[in-house]
Amino acid sequence: MNDRVTIPTSLARRANKVLRPRDAADVYAHPRGEFERLVEQAVLSHISTGYYALAPLERLGDPRWRPDLAAAALGVAQADYGRDAVALMSITAAHRHGTLPRAIGTAVVAVPKQRPLMHTNVGNVVFVKRDVHRLDLERVETELTTGWMTTPEQTALDISARPQLGGMGETDAKSILQALIRKIDWTVTEGLARDQRRPGALARLKEMTVA
Repeated sequence: MNDRVTIPTSLARRANKVLRPRDAADVYAHPRGEFERLVEQAVLSHISTGYYALAPLERLGDPRWRPDLAAAALGVAQADYGRDAVALMSITAAHRHGTLPRAIGTAVVAVPKQRPLMHTNVGNVVFVKRDVHRLDLERVETELTTGWMTTPEQTALDISARPQLGGMGETDAKSILQALIRKIDWTVTEGLARDQRRPGALARLKEMTVA
């Protein structure tokens, strides 16, 4: 760590460590230029156009640090829509639940508005328009922010409904669902399928228990 590296307290204390230049408008007269300086000092890591990640305290000044893709995806979504309007879902939630052990190059996050794929320096982010207040969620902590992700039950339904979302192949989706089946509460899953009008996804999921 470079002892000369500094970061304004108001930025360092932000709950979400994904920052946009506009978030520092009350700190810097010219935030975009200051952000580029902080990137050169390895205080910030450039994620994508207009988005930067603040390095953890122990990695400040280390140019090798890059944020985790899921953390970056959740942070970007929170920066634009707020903590309680977004959630990690599909294969990204499955990875967090330990049912997809290998690293993946795409993160999937639920947001309130339709939005195109985002290319970042750590992978791609797929945004899915969903009302997260209708989803079954649990807390998730990442290196950049704390927020929400779908529960195993919700994740299983989502993947069963859209098995190719995020670039999953048929083999990946089947493997993930078989692992999730061992974690889910069927009463909860059936209730979610009923409330969200997903009988087809539930039926496909149940088929896998006898496959």
